[in-house]
Amino acid sequence: MYRRILICTAFLLTGLFVQAQEIKWEQVAPGIWKGSVGKPESYNLLTASGANPAMDGLKRLGDAGFPLVKEEIVAKLNDGKTYLRFPLSKKEQLYGFGLNFQTVHQRGKILELHVDHYGGKDNGRTHAPTPFYVSSDGYGIFINSARYLKVYAGSAVRRDSKAAPEAKDRNTDKTWSSRPYSDAVEILVPAEGVEFYVFAGPKPLDAVSRYNLFNGGGPLPPRWGLGFTQRVKTLYTSAEVENEAKAFADKGFPLDYIGLEPGWQSKAYPCTFEWDKGRYPDPAGFVKSMLNKGIRLNLWTNPYVSPAASIYKDLKPYTADHTVWLGAVADLTMPEARNILFGQLKKDQVDLGVSGYKFDEVDGYDHYLWPDVTTFPSGKSAEQLRQTYGLLIQRYSAELFHQRNQRTYGLVRASNGGGTALPYVIYNDYYNHEDFITALINSSFSGVLWTPEARASKTGEEWLRRMQSVVFSPMAMINAWSSGTKPWSYPEVEQQVKDMALLRMQMMPYWYSEFAKYHFQGIPPFRAMNLEEGFLSEVQKELKSTNLEDNPYVEAVNKEVKDQYMAGAYLLVAPMFAGKTSRTVILPRGKWFDFYTGKFAGDGEVITVSPGLDRIPVYVKDGGIIPMGPALMHAPKPTDKINLEIRYYGSKPGKYLLYDDDGESFNYEKGDFSFREINIAKGADGRLKSSVSKAEKGKPNTLDQIVFKAMTSN
Repeated sequence: MYRRILICTAFLLTGLFVQAQEIKWEQVAPGIWKGSVGKPESYNLLTASGANPAMDGLKRLGDAGFPLVKEEIVAKLNDGKTYLRFPLSKKEQLYGFGLNFQTVHQRGKILELHVDHYGGKDNGRTHAPTPFYVSSDGYGIFINSARYLKVYAGSAVRRDSKAAPEAKDRNTDKTWSSRPYSDAVEILVPAEGVEFYVFAGPKPLDAVSRYNLFNGGGPLPPRWGLGFTQRVKTLYTSAEVENEAKAFADKGFPLDYIGLEPGWQSKAYPCTFEWDKGRYPDPAGFVKSMLNKGIRLNLWTNPYVSPAASIYKDLKPYTADHTVWLGAVADLTMPEARNILFGQLKKDQVDLGVSGYKFDEVDGYDHYLWPDVTTFPSGKSAEQLRQTYGLLIQRYSAELFHQRNQRTYGLVRASNGGGTALPYVIYNDYYNHEDFITALINSSFSGVLWTPEARASKTGEEWLRRMQSVVFSPMAMINAWSSGTKPWSYPEVEQQVKDMALLRMQMMPYWYSEFAKYHFQGIPPFRAMNLEEGFLSEVQKELKSTNLEDNPYVEAVNKEVKDQYMAGAYLLVAPMFAGKTSRTVILPRGKWFDFYTGKFAGDGEVITVSPGLDRIPVYVKDGGIIPMGPALMHAPKPTDKINLEIRYYGSKPGKYLLYDDDGESFNYEKGDFSFREINIAKGADGRLKSSVSKAEKGKPNTLDQIVFKAMTSN
């Protein structure tokens, strides 16, 4: 009996030894290391997205040392799954793990990262469950797997933890906690191997920038993509669309592109990808007419192919054995399927001059999307296709426009890790204004863009508040597919909404430059306060019944800031919500000034503001430079020259890089662009000393007259 026990013990120890895996390390770019365990699957998020590192940007960012102790990163194989463990220090906070809507701090969470509609809970099921997280200690981790990942983000205490908390008696000790401190992030990958990446800082924003650049850098939208867009009702005809465009012009509201919803197709749910000849009898003429008015078209679709579609028969051999709404699901990992589906989009729409797409329902829910028992002809699993279908649809549709040397900017319901460079903005059917702002904040940790679109409102006040948020976001959009809402649908706030729409157009030089920095430097144009230098949310011990020293998660969750964000290099935006006349704003260290008046607002403090209905609170950091253009009805054309007003705030010397190119093509990839440096300082006499570097010979120059304006008086 004793001998048998020894044999069993030896077997178990041997089993444990076999499970522990050596991690193969390779530095793949400055400040970025790849770790490989077991046999990583050949199909992953990076192969699906086609991401290519922006090495020039990574080199400019510079090298940095490995941010963790390699020996504390553990990998094991067990039961056909890969287990990864990354260390945590006691004071670290975690951000990321995808597009969350209600929480910014993720330490202590248990998540299953799974592409899905957002169902109202931050549980990992979301439109972009990006397996990337950022630490407040200034590093990032990315798991390159197209599988459903289980994440324990500092939520479980191991028996051999180096810093395990003391076991306490709940009966007698009031400091007992049901969620004790954990010193590790543990991730379960359902595959016999995986590759992952470690991104150095030294600051959290540096780690985020490295991640974005490693995935190709952010998209650079066309200028018109940063203008104003209206999505019309589902069954509109071409005549009704033209009338809507005329109404915008007559009322003096800017408009750059219109979105057509399902009714443009002969059949939808599932789709034919062919024009309905009753509502759109002359598609080519209609598209040309709209372009002549300076308005582009964006078409709604989902990718599920109707049996009535002309491409159905040829596509069928390259589709899944399950359907969505009885529509065929193309296996987009197969060139044959892509050639047929995207060939139809090219022939019937893109070649006519259509400027982009809105790809719906590539995310979930389970009850209508293909089940995990589905088989695809390529041999890829239903799980892998679920995790990457949004990436595939973005990648190959974007290629249609790249082949034409024509930029696009569209909408999509799902994305994932690797998709940073793809020119799409995520949206959904959820409609909570506060949560939309939290999602905008979290998008900066996930390498995606998110729009807090406006659809309809119960009151004029709510409508204006939503429109104010929309103007300070990646896409200034009204989505009226169901309601038919117009910017002027609430007469009591029509003028204020119009003023906000015109402000969006005035700020286009700023927005365009900030998106260029996203592309070339990896800096998200809209980002969390936690990425802003000088931002400190002071932690207070508010829960007296909890041992905060042992449980920094509870401490942190109660102080997360999820209703204000940074917009570009210099702006802090603090949205107002319906029913509220005042709010608090946390200002980072350094002087901040009111965007509209230039008046001093505060320095590293919490302020309470009552801006009135007309304004969304926006603040500019000391030395801030905001380039402003004219309030145009459409974005400038490549041949247009615009006047520029350069606004300067505070008294600290300021510098700004103003980006310029033709605004529409991919010629910038060949070097046909410029960053012009703006420098402003205030002399002892209070006068501005300002300069703008000269336009480079042979490079785009869309600027005409330039004036400087000091917003802050002495």
